[in-house]
Amino acid sequence: MGIFWDLMQQDELDKQEKKANNLEDRVAQLETDLAATRELLRKTLGALEQHVSRDIDGDGITG
Repeated sequence: MGIFWDLMQQDELDKQEKKANNLEDRVAQLETDLAATRELLRKTLGALEQHVSRDIDGDGITG
């Protein structure tokens, strides 16, 4: 189900990107994209740490 959610989010981001007409809008869109990418990376790292039962990012917490 997660892949479908990611596809829906990407579609929404693509729609918003098309609406961005000036530099300020584009910068705001890039910041939104970056935040979404960081959140996805955080979730992926948490799932990976749980799967391998290791602290990969060095924060002292597994998962």
